[in-house]
Order: sequence, then structure tokens, then C-alpha cells
Amino acid sequence: MNHSAAEVLAVMAARQLRGVTSLFAGVGIPLLAAALAQKTHAPDLTIVVEGGSIGPEVIPGRLPISTNEMRVAHRARMLPGITDIFLLAQRGFLDVGFVGGAQIDRYGNLNSSLLGPHERPKVRLPGSGGANDIISLCRRVMVVTMHERRRFVPQVDFVTSPGFLGGGDARRKAGLLFGRVSRVVTHLAILDFEEDSKAMRVAALHAGVTVADVRDNTGFELLIPEGIGTTEPPTERELTVLRSLDPDRRFL
Repeated sequence: MNHSAAEVLAVMAARQLRGVTSLFAGVGIPLLAAALAQKTHAPDLTIVVEGGSIGPEVIPGRLPISTNEMRVAHRARMLPGITDIFLLAQRGFLDVGFVGGAQIDRYGNLNSSLLGPHERPKVRLPGSGGANDIISLCRRVMVVTMHERRRFVPQVDFVTSPGFLGGGDARRKAGLLFGRVSRVVTHLAILDFEEDSKAMRVAALHAGVTVADVRDNTGFELLIPEGIGTTEPPTERELTVLRSLDPDRRFL
């Protein structure tokens, strides 16, 4: 089956959730990927949404566009307050967080606040929301984003959500003793971070993608290890389930 870049992104993000029991997910592709994982290989996955929903059931064709609308509460196991959701993350109960942003740099720092100089930004973005809390508190954080040079920049214009800050042990020195950015999932590749330097490196390429393709779409030098693997392309079942969740292609 033919597939779009967004479909590749959603499928590859869903595959990262094997063995995961709790996920802090935002709306859009992250929630779509989580629902796909539930319906394929992770039936016991509990989705947690910032607005105050634990274990909601995603309604095919009615994906929420906000973390605070009632569709994200459909058949939820619990509807606590937003502060209780972040308390669960602070206590270490949430395995994985899915986040995104307008910019990401080589150390996994994310910007969803502004583009341009702080004093006179060219564009003001939505801001942090719960992204800073998720990346600071969840055991593992996966960044889910399209792979474009304008997004993968040498240095983000504003650190909305701290990855490894300046690399090395900078995150720990800043007092962020818990959790870490573990993966970056894009429509071109799976990326992780070298253990000592914390610099981003290519872990696997998607089918039909070359190292040159990834480099051309990245604004900084990536670490390229030898023997990079290749992911399996989306299966017909994965695409069928995914499209049933978003038949109007609002996110795909």
C-alpha cells in the first residue's frame, strides 16, 4: 500500500510503544500513534492526556484537536484534575512521554515558544503547555516530528523543553535528575543520543531513505555509526487500522 510521510511517522512512533504500559500523549500524531499501538501490539497501553484524562478510548473519525475537549475523555478510566496528571508524572508513574516542537537541536532541546530573537520574535508559537513538564518528568521521552532542516537546527531559538541542554552531563547539573530524551522519531529515521556526549545520532533509517537524505534535511552534523539498520515499511494492517482512526485525514 502507498503511504504518506505522516503515516510513516505515526506507524514508526506506534512501534516504539512495544512493552510500554503508560504514555503521556499530546493530540495529533502522538495520540493517533498511541491509538494505533493499542489496536495492534499494545492492548494494555494506558494513554494519559494533559487536560485530565486517564485511559480514554479514541473514537475513530473523531480525534480531538485539544487536550481539553470532551472527546479526549470518552470512556476514560479516570478524569482527575490537570494537577493530578502532572503529579503522576512527577512521582514516576508514567513510562513514556510523546512531545514535539517547531525546532529541535542536536542535544534534543525543543522550542515551541518563538522563532527569532527573544526581544522581537518573528513568530510567536503556542508555548510550553505541558511539554516542559513531560520532558522533565517522564521516565523516557520520545520526540515525534517531521524531519525538515527548518526544524532540525544547530541551536533552538528558545529552550521551551530541555533535552540534554549543552550535552554531556549538563541536564543533570541543571537539576533534572529524572528522565531523559531517548528517541527522536521522524518520517525519515529513528534517532537516539550518544551516551557520553548526548549528541544526536542515527539509529535506523526507514525503507528507501539514505544517510544523505537525512543529512540533507538536518541543519547540524549528526553522528553516523557504522551498520545502521533499516526499519520495516508500514504493513497493510497498520495502515488500514491507522486510516480507520483518521478517515478524514485530519492529521494524516
